[in-house]
Amino acid sequence: MNTSDLNYPQVGASSAVDRPLPAGYNHLRHRVLIGHGRAALDAAGDALLGWRMHRAAGVLVTAEADRAAAGVAVECAIGLGPLRAGAPCRVVRSDDGPDRYGFTYGTRHGHLACGEETFRIEMGPDKAVWFTVTAFSRPDRWFARLAGPLLPLGQRLFARRCGRVLTRIASAAAGHRPEPEQ
Repeated sequence: MNTSDLNYPQVGASSAVDRPLPAGYNHLRHRVLIGHGRAALDAAGDALLGWRMHRAAGVLVTAEADRAAAGVAVECAIGLGPLRAGAPCRVVRSDDGPDRYGFTYGTRHGHLACGEETFRIEMGPDKAVWFTVTAFSRPDRWFARLAGPLLPLGQRLFARRCGRVLTRIASAAAGHRPEPEQ
């Protein structure tokens, strides 16, 4: 896999569960229970790897492949019209079942920030299905630095939104009535 277009050196650091995140970055760790059982896990995993979670959370996604897999280039964009900010990334790792789904993508040159983000869905021995986001990032452009604490706040809000999206998807797959959008 070619990682020469990434704009940070600590490739894979957010996917290691048992290691601290790199110094010099804003850190994010968000974990939420999204459901129970195999149907919830598989539906949420499919939504994550197939970019549905991102799209349902309001992100415009253009990717080289229909599913997240190591090496796939992806462009995420948020905002409207001329205020839309593009975010070029590359998937550096992915997990595709049976009890864990997820991927890590890192920022490419041209992104407003540098760093990476890992999205993981896992089912424990008790059949509880957990969604976790682990990330490290910092602004990479002068105008992004002007936003100060707004970028980490936006990242935390996005992680929570993704958790709500996956909770609805997992709930529907498990045969429960989905909760209304907040």
